Amino acid sequence: MYTDLKNKVAVITGGSKGIGTAISKRFGQEQMNVVVNYHSDEQGADEAVKLIEEAGGKGIAVQADVGTEEGNQALIDAAVKEFGDLDVWINNAGMENQYETHELPLEEWKKVLDVNLTGVFLGTKAALNYFLAHDKKGNIINMSSVHEQIPWPTFAHYAASKGGVKLFSETVAMEYAARNIRVNSIGPGAINTPINAKKFADPEQLATTTSMVPMQRIGEPSEVAAAAAWLASDESSYVTGITLFVDGGMKLYPSFQGGKG
Repeated sequence: MYTDLKNKVAVITGGSKGIGTAISKRFGQEQMNVVVNYHSDEQGADEAVKLIEEAGGKGIAVQADVGTEEGNQALIDAAVKEFGDLDVWINNAGMENQYETHELPLEEWKKVLDVNLTGVFLGTKAALNYFLAHDKKGNIINMSSVHEQIPWPTFAHYAASKGGVKLFSETVAMEYAARNIRVNSIGPGAINTPINAKKFADPEQLATTTSMVPMQRIGEPSEVAAAAAWLASDESSYVTGITLFVDGGMKLYPSFQGGKG
């Protein structure tokens, strides 16, 4: 669909499942070269690479801890060694768990912030250094959430991390815009991913979640991947510093639907 993406090189952190795998597949359809990062799910990463190649692109799976500078640099080194360059960096790795805030262990707070926010910083920093060193019009896409805007009780650490991603992305976008490096975020809502499979398998929870979405359905990972492809392409060449919400209208206060309130 986006001819300018053909043969470009992308790194996708956390690419072995869910939205990461969907973006990998879509980038394969765009005939891109993709580094699929994984932490422990080697099988999932290999399956993502297979999807990329079946779709017409090229891919490799690379194990790395994106919570470290060494891990992010290893991904850049792999991209350059295998494909010769780097054009698009996607900070997709993330995690969540649930605690009432007064019972939230400090180690769990740190774990979520380390992956969801510090990991985004480290990946962005690594990509920025490569783009600057090679005078490239680089492209960074950070995976945020509707919960960068919508409070989420019992997920305070997750919401805090995504709120941080929002202002971090906007700040870096402003800082590097004059150097032709674009930084944007994607804010998924309720998406049919493995992390949500158990919840959505319960008809009552599925109905509850669906009622919170004005479009009255759960989104698919491919719809998030479509947003990533557009942001990666030159079709969005004048877009930086935004969060593109893919949420069926979830952030629009659906409880007021029909003039209620």
